[in-house]
Amino acid sequence: MTAQTTLPPLRETTYDVGTRKIFVAEAGDGPPVLLLHGGGPGASGVSNYHRNIGELAKEYRVIVPDLPGYGRSTKGIDPADPFGSLAEGIRGLLDQLGLDKAHLVGNSYGGACALRLALDTPGRVDRMVLMGPGGIGTTRALPTPGLNSLLNYYTGDGPSRLKLEKFIRQYLVFNAADVPDDVIDARYRDSLDPEVVADPPLRRPKSVSALWKMDFTRDQRLTRLAVPTLVLWGAADKVNRPSGGPMLAERLPNCDLYQVANTGHWVQFERADLFNRLCADFLAGRR
Repeated sequence: MTAQTTLPPLRETTYDVGTRKIFVAEAGDGPPVLLLHGGGPGASGVSNYHRNIGELAKEYRVIVPDLPGYGRSTKGIDPADPFGSLAEGIRGLLDQLGLDKAHLVGNSYGGACALRLALDTPGRVDRMVLMGPGGIGTTRALPTPGLNSLLNYYTGDGPSRLKLEKFIRQYLVFNAADVPDDVIDARYRDSLDPEVVADPPLRRPKSVSALWKMDFTRDQRLTRLAVPTLVLWGAADKVNRPSGGPMLAERLPNCDLYQVANTGHWVQFERADLFNRLCADFLAGRR
């Protein structure tokens, strides 16, 4: 793995978005790109994208928020419509940043946030990159073992480093040795935030209505969403099924699909050089 891991200097700001505060780190100048992180325990924007920010900042204004419910942002997500709640927060952040339109890059939970924002307000999204996004066929089969591990983190006997290490090494990535111990240690510490333990931002839906809102393949707007989209999906993803990639490519009218061999759920981390190149080229229209 050759991707540079040194972060560039970051500009940090916390924005008031309605009743919530959203923390943002920024680097670079150019067309604005929001990097939306996944929903695993202890997740945050910079930690999820630390192998990508520096490279993308050479060409773009890279904006990396902590999603509502995570990191240094206000905790709590509407359990009746989690994806809508996330999208509302990021759309409000665009308003606070003075951006009518931006590129969106989303991994997993962040991919679901990006897709929901684009479906609700397509005029706010320029181009979109989705890596193993949530909500693709999720009501049509039982959860994967990886997703079950993720959803069970705060239940039962509660969070532990062992549970987190198992999720990351066994389900999140293809090669467990790629994840240093200090990454797991940091994620574990962050997962113990008392507000998050009391109100986890990612949990099993409590109603059929909420469950159906979390499956985009039931949303008829998908076939009319003209936003140029690149879908990257690890062929060995054990959290969100790789079959979701072809499902999106079939429904979205302007979608490229790249299935990444020997890669799990964390494409931007596991195959950072490939991700950085594909993402930069696609967002610039260099197809």
